[in-house]
Amino acid sequence: MRLASLSMYVDPQPLMDATADLWRYISDYLRDEAGLSGVPAELDRSLTYHEAWLHPDLILAQTCGYPYAKRLRGSVRLVATPIYDLPGCDGPLMRSFIIVHESASVRSLADLFGLRAAVNDHESNSGSNFFRAEIAPLAEGRRFFGDVIETGGHAASITALAEGRADVAAIDCVTFGNIRRFAPQRLAGLRILAETTSGPGLPFITSSGSSDGEVAQLRNALQAAINDPSLASVRETLALSGFVTLSDAEYEPLLALERQAALLGYRRIG
Repeated sequence: MRLASLSMYVDPQPLMDATADLWRYISDYLRDEAGLSGVPAELDRSLTYHEAWLHPDLILAQTCGYPYAKRLRGSVRLVATPIYDLPGCDGPLMRSFIIVHESASVRSLADLFGLRAAVNDHESNSGSNFFRAEIAPLAEGRRFFGDVIETGGHAASITALAEGRADVAAIDCVTFGNIRRFAPQRLAGLRILAETTSGPGLPFITSSGSSDGEVAQLRNALQAAINDPSLASVRETLALSGFVTLSDAEYEPLLALERQAALLGYRRIG
């Protein structure tokens, strides 16, 4: 049996339920329309998304664009990049919102100097790479924040701000939009200070051992999920309006942001 793991946007709960429904549709399509064998009926919830990305039996997962460009390409195959209909998204491109406490006196990124930052993961494009790109010109090669905590997820970074354990975080626009739609109380007392640059969003991937035919059928299944009227409510919950196929070259700008920060002497959020 192959492995399917879609765990990037599953909070709040309506997203987890809709993602499960999306996969059941894809699974049925791959078995019944494409004739693929070993397709699981349900998503795997036992592995972390990091573990799923390089699983040898992976049939479908969603990864972050920065680790894809930095270390995964060549070890997995790109399937498609989703288009989300949320503020901050532009087709397959997305950005992050840099958020602070509503009552904070900061009015610009420069005012963040010496404050406490929350980072979901230093390998995250939206939580770290985009954030670093905005801070690097201001840091002038020195430590910029007074402290940095790694929370493990965007929702956890929001909680860290709400609880007063951090002063600022960069939250991807999809997570921010979903929480604002389904759990707005979690954003109470917080505001957007700035928006980051944008770049290609979180791609769907499959194992490097997947054939060209299997990749084509996965793309067909995703497109069918976009077109089928029976999935309208699922798409609405996920704010999902389409998929596009991007190339490795279109993810290269994410590494260019890393290189530019390094040239400025700011290799890591700190």
